[in-house]
Amino acid sequence: MLFPPSLPQDASERSLGRVATPPEVVRFMVSLAEAPKGGRVLEPACADGPFLRAFREAHGTDYRFYGVEIDPKALDLPPWAQGIVADFLLWEPGEGFDLILGNPPYGIVGDGSKYPIHVLKEVKGAYKRVLSTWKGKYNLYGAFLEKGVRLLKEGGVLVFVVPGTWLLLEEFALLRRFLAREGRTEVYYLGEVFRGRKVTAVVVRFQRGGRGLVLWDTKAEGEGFAPILWAEYPDWEGEMVRFETEETRRLEASGRPLGELYEIRFAARSPEFKRHPAVKREPAPGLVPVLTGRNLKPGWVDYEGAYSGLWMPKERAKELRHFYGVPHLVVAHTKGTRVVAAWDGLAYPWREEFHLLPKKSARLDPIALVEWLNSHEVQRYIKTLYRDFVPHLTLRMLERLPLEKAPELSHRASSSPSKASRASSRLFSP
Repeated sequence: MLFPPSLPQDASERSLGRVATPPEVVRFMVSLAEAPKGGRVLEPACADGPFLRAFREAHGTDYRFYGVEIDPKALDLPPWAQGIVADFLLWEPGEGFDLILGNPPYGIVGDGSKYPIHVLKEVKGAYKRVLSTWKGKYNLYGAFLEKGVRLLKEGGVLVFVVPGTWLLLEEFALLRRFLAREGRTEVYYLGEVFRGRKVTAVVVRFQRGGRGLVLWDTKAEGEGFAPILWAEYPDWEGEMVRFETEETRRLEASGRPLGELYEIRFAARSPEFKRHPAVKREPAPGLVPVLTGRNLKPGWVDYEGAYSGLWMPKERAKELRHFYGVPHLVVAHTKGTRVVAAWDGLAYPWREEFHLLPKKSARLDPIALVEWLNSHEVQRYIKTLYRDFVPHLTLRMLERLPLEKAPELSHRASSSPSKASRASSRLFSP
């Protein structure tokens, strides 16, 4: 058995990714939980076992209860439950469980100066070796989901409350495919239920050996939540999870996705600017500000704000990204789950945001395109599908956004320099 590393003296709830679960969320999750009489019930990262206590109160005493906790100072289970001091992600109990429920820790494991879960950075390599879904800057709750599923018996049930980011982000693509392969996944949208935290939560109810995806909305009812069936996807294979409606489906069917017509590129990062010899930290004649998301407005660009604190000659911007040297469309990455677009007619250097370059088949009027991307219809489309699961627009969301629904977008663009110039002059004016 692998035991947890010696935790440093400054280990805390925050540094271990622990967040207290509101009682109404615990009750709702317990209402979704089930296990056969005499079954094995487990709460990972249990501390004093709020989920074990609530399940026993609701379902009775005829079960075998277990709790795993990495921090021996936090472990405080009642005498009817067996407490185990171990790192759940590396723990091998030798026997599966009928029910696993709880609120796993969340945060990215790494150096303390950058990431919140710094106390576990020494065992990050071990996590990556034993977990098949670890990808990129993986969040700890994704690892708990995989480990929990692996510890279920056939037909066993897992009920976790986690952030909603795994539904959309690319770093969870392996996790989504893993869940689709291993059983049936139900997702219950709760919203921002963790007090003092800007985290959108969902409850995941997973049954090993089933198949498909079921989406549920919820509404507040008394001191709890009432589930409302949204959609069922019996053939789900781990695709990005979206709250589709008839309206969003009609919109997507009526137009080609943006990713088919435009190359979508990312801006150069801060370290690249800071290493470039032409970049300065003080303004001077011949230099322009390096732009950030704060310079991007719906339909226009603020070329005066020096929010990055960096300046460089505009003509050398293309040394960082070639597309900085030509007028092009800019779409926000940093303004939440909404679309903010403008035409950069002056071709400035950017430290942030998405930059769109037309493919050969794209002949859309840039003015009309900017108006469409900033329209209420597009904002409603984005908000309906993706709600508030992530704090920013993602590449995959942008790629799928339909373009040709608006009649004014249809092939009005011209290769005439004068028309392009007129479009630019209109769009970069505040």
